[in-house]
Amino acid sequence: MEDPSPFDAQSLLVESETLDAFLAEVAAEAKRRMPGANGCGVTLERDGRPYTVASSGSSAPPLDEMQYTIDDGPCLEALRHDKEVYVTDMAEETRWMPYPPFAVDRGTRSSLSLPLKERHGMAGALNLYAERPGAFAEADKERLRLIAAQASGALVLAVRIADAQQSAADLQATLRSRTVIDQAMGVIMGQQRCGADDAFAFLRAASQNRNIKLRDLCVQLIQNVTGEPPQEGAFQPRK
Repeated sequence: MEDPSPFDAQSLLVESETLDAFLAEVAAEAKRRMPGANGCGVTLERDGRPYTVASSGSSAPPLDEMQYTIDDGPCLEALRHDKEVYVTDMAEETRWMPYPPFAVDRGTRSSLSLPLKERHGMAGALNLYAERPGAFAEADKERLRLIAAQASGALVLAVRIADAQQSAADLQATLRSRTVIDQAMGVIMGQQRCGADDAFAFLRAASQNRNIKLRDLCVQLIQNVTGEPPQEGAFQPRK
């Protein structure tokens, strides 16, 4: 079988709004290009904890979860040892017990797990499941290897983008807190006729004495003085 079009992970990444959405598309594309598969899942492991971030078809989630429960299986072997794992027939498989009988009971007889190369403390695997034994021919494996290789490269970029977005969100939260603190300092400076350093020291001491977060204390102070919540717009540096 020929693919209807070349798989382009980079374009897929550009068109996806989130990392999870990108990986969901990867899973869907892999399953679509392997008609013998009835399910496909993408597993990531970070800080020693594996989880399914995306799947296509109903078979992948329970099979993935069983492997996470026993902390063993073809999926975890692929991602932890950076190697391809092909199970030709679950009914004859003796590794990873009790996983193979569990898979057979749920109608899965063969599987293919391809590693997504480890980057920045993250490892992953692309996992495909099929109802019949020996469902993955060599041509199928080669096609899926190309998808996994492209997905690995795009995953590195996707993780960097996700981390950058989180950093930007953290920065915005920090700037909003700084703005509120600056407004409260202005109130204290007017009331106490003191400088910025003394105003900040006053607020910090009050925060510690009352066992309340500095930002929350500042919000309360501004609301008590103005009767309105503080303005949390763009950060304005103190002069």
